[in-house]
Amino acid sequence: MDDVANIYNQAGDDYVSYADGDPSQPFAFDGLHAYADRCVWTTLETKLAELRATGASSVRFLDAGCGPGTWLRRLVLRAHALGFSSITARGFDIAQAQIKRARLTARNLSSLPGVNLQFDVADLTDRLPESDASVDLTLCLYSALSHLPVASLKDISTEIARVTSGHFITTVRPVGSTPTAFIDSVENVRRLKQDHVRDRCEIDLSDGRRLAFGFHLFTAVELRNHFSGCFDIEDLRGLDLFHCRFTPDSRWNPVRWLGDSPLADELDLLEKACAARPEFMDRAAHLLLIARSRRGAAPKAGSGRAGLVPDLSLKPRP
Repeated sequence: MDDVANIYNQAGDDYVSYADGDPSQPFAFDGLHAYADRCVWTTLETKLAELRATGASSVRFLDAGCGPGTWLRRLVLRAHALGFSSITARGFDIAQAQIKRARLTARNLSSLPGVNLQFDVADLTDRLPESDASVDLTLCLYSALSHLPVASLKDISTEIARVTSGHFITTVRPVGSTPTAFIDSVENVRRLKQDHVRDRCEIDLSDGRRLAFGFHLFTAVELRNHFSGCFDIEDLRGLDLFHCRFTPDSRWNPVRWLGDSPLADELDLLEKACAARPEFMDRAAHLLLIARSRRGAAPKAGSGRAGLVPDLSLKPRP
C-alpha cells in the first residue's frame, strides 16, 4: 500500500479542489463529480435525518479512507445544524499529507459545542479501534476499497460490520466506468493502462509524473457479494451513467452550462430509469452501495427508516 500512500501524499493542494471542489464551500457540489457527489450526499443526509427523527441526540461517524476529510466535515456540519448535541467523528487515511490537509481544513469545527472530530493516519486493512456497534454511519467513498487487495475485502467488510450499528455507505469504480487519473484531470494523461489480471493501474501524466498502484474495478454483483454476508443490502445502483458523458468540454464546445438545457431533465430521467438495471450499473461512473447493519436496534414506529431508498435523480445545480 506504500505506492498508494505516496501518490496521494504527493498529489498537492490541487487534489482537494479536483476531488471535492472549493473546500470553503462544502455544499456547493459544482465540481467535476457534481452529479455523483449530490447523489451520495442525498443518501448521507437522508440517513442522518432519519436518525435524528428517532429522537437521537448523539451521533458517531467513521470515514474510512477519508482523504482531505471533505465528506466528514459535511456530515459534522449537517449533524450540528440538525440539532445533535453530541457528535463524534473520526476519519483516517493511509496518506499522511491528506490527513494533514484534513486537520487544517477542519480546525474550526472542533470548537463547535458537542463536536469531537479527529483525523488519523491508518490503514483500512488494520483492526479498527472503535468498539462493537458503536458507529451510526460508516462511509468509505470514491474507490478507497479499489486500492485494497481483493483477498482482504472479506476481513475488511467483517471489521466494518463489527463497528457499525447503523449504515455503511461506499462507492467504487465499476468495470465499465470511464477512465480516471485519480489525482488530476484525465485530459492531463499521456498514457493510461489498467491491468485487470494484476489489478494494477499505470498512468503517465503530461507533467512527467508516472503513477503505478494497485486498483481493482468492481462488478455490481461482486460488490454486493463482498458485503451481503455481514450487512443487509438496502440499495445498490450506478451513479452517473450519462451526466459525465454529456458534460460539455470548454476546449471544444460552445460555453453553455448543462443545467440551462432541457437535456438535463432528460438525463435525470435516464439516470433514474437505468441506475439499478444490471445491464447499465457496471457502466456507470461509480457504484453506490447502501448497507444496513444487522446488529442495530429496530427503527421506531413511524420513523420511516425501514426499506427507504432515496430518490437519487437529482437535477444539476443551475
